[in-house]
Amino acid sequence: MGWAKATKVPTFDVPYFRYIDEEESEGEGDGQEVWSSSRSLSSIEDDSSSDSVVSDRYVVVSGTPEKILEHLLSVLRLDNHRDDQEKPLLDDFLLTYLVFMSTSDLCQALLGQYPSTSGYKGKEVLDRKRQVLHLVTQWTTLYRDFLREDEHVKLFMKTLYRFLLDDLYEYPTLEKEQKDLQKLLRLHRRHKALSHQLSLKENGLPTRRTQRETREVLCHVYVSMDSYLSVRSLASVVAQGLLQEVAERLDVPLEELVLLAVTYPGEKLLLKPQDRLYSDSLTAVGRLHVCRKDLSEVMNPFTDNAELQQRSARMLSMNTWDVAVTLTNFDWSVFNSVHEQELVYFTFSRHASGGHTVALELLLQRCNEVQLWVMTEVLMCPTLCNRVQLIKKFIKIAAHCKAQRNLNAFFAIVMGLNTAAVSRLSQTWEVSVCLLLYDPSLNHKAYRDAFRKTKTPKIPFLPLLLKDITFIHEGNKTFLDNLVNFEKLHMIADTVRLIRHCQEDHMGGSPEVQAYVDYLHVIDNQQTLFELSHRLEPRV
Repeated sequence: MGWAKATKVPTFDVPYFRYIDEEESEGEGDGQEVWSSSRSLSSIEDDSSSDSVVSDRYVVVSGTPEKILEHLLSVLRLDNHRDDQEKPLLDDFLLTYLVFMSTSDLCQALLGQYPSTSGYKGKEVLDRKRQVLHLVTQWTTLYRDFLREDEHVKLFMKTLYRFLLDDLYEYPTLEKEQKDLQKLLRLHRRHKALSHQLSLKENGLPTRRTQRETREVLCHVYVSMDSYLSVRSLASVVAQGLLQEVAERLDVPLEELVLLAVTYPGEKLLLKPQDRLYSDSLTAVGRLHVCRKDLSEVMNPFTDNAELQQRSARMLSMNTWDVAVTLTNFDWSVFNSVHEQELVYFTFSRHASGGHTVALELLLQRCNEVQLWVMTEVLMCPTLCNRVQLIKKFIKIAAHCKAQRNLNAFFAIVMGLNTAAVSRLSQTWEVSVCLLLYDPSLNHKAYRDAFRKTKTPKIPFLPLLLKDITFIHEGNKTFLDNLVNFEKLHMIADTVRLIRHCQEDHMGGSPEVQAYVDYLHVIDNQQTLFELSHRLEPRV
């Protein structure tokens, strides 16, 4: 579907749509475009060739949600050979309908488009029924788990299936669609059965592992007042399991430790060994703290802990390529599970995402964590010569991440090196060409040019991608003259589809330093970081 420049293309107002005529022909003499006149919606509907006219010569720019859906169904081909214009129109609508209508509204609109015998002639009834069923199949396939807990969708699917069963006697050719819809209903019922198993588990009955139990999370376990240990674990982890992992990492006997959860009001809860740490929506019970049994800190604050300042020696001994590979393996395992729809939910429906943005939020959390890790390692290195070597090492790791097409980790490392607490260390710094890609001028042109040249599979810098979607949303009206601005939705869909484009394959590697990367120990207190920075190089 082409999108002509607004400054050169006339628009034609009709009752429900605004079309742009794409067909350009050379004017005589002055080279001006010759544009055909617009037609009213009623005249298009009356024309038996209207489908080809609309799809071949017009682009939907805006319209009411109901009429956009009606138009989408009218140009939807039922064979496997869809034209190049139908594919993006269908994809744009399915990816972005949440911007201008709720899922409940879409369900009602689809039922309204599933025709009875009145108002249609002969084959038109059968074709429209099949078009609605085909779109529903495409919708549920694209959204996968996003729709399975939606009560409106459950009721809609049951109602549509009941309509379809009633139609089978008169339209036996709908048997294939009936079987496809039946499979979708079975998937919904299977999901409901798995949810029921959670209640069985609470009663001590044996169950199969659910999808929630196999998803991974990053547990931030505070081991001092100003630092936490990042532990990659299953969402089904209980207090005893997490405490054991932390004890092994800190080399402290398990029996000396307890796990606390600090809630938002500041209440401290002592967690029992079998207490679950994450809800079904993967929300933590609170801020997790590991303490000794007398509730004293396991570690002194970083600024007072001389032993932890020896940690830079371990980092300096590691191979930079191995670290980059392990960072990339970690990021890829998370990025590969990010559904493109998560970007839409994250930007437009955060208050009601219902756990739909878990993978995206995990990757954003990891990006922030890597940035803090870089700062922590540099600022905990007391010797100038070692600190210079450490910064060089991080620059090499960033370059290797870029070579492995992991621009998310690349940016996180460079951002860590560019924070005020690190960049002010003038005695430590040497300029690196690697940092030039971080240049934010001209809307991050250096990064965008490098990203375009990078082959897939690749991991984009997610915060910038979300920023692009937000700017598209805030810089363009969703409704123009009470009509949905479909050009805006197309721009959003194009940005969201970037996830699909980047996830083409997996990029393997050797996990030799996986334990180190999976358990990053970072300082997340900015005051502590600046105290360390000024201790290394006091203000002049």
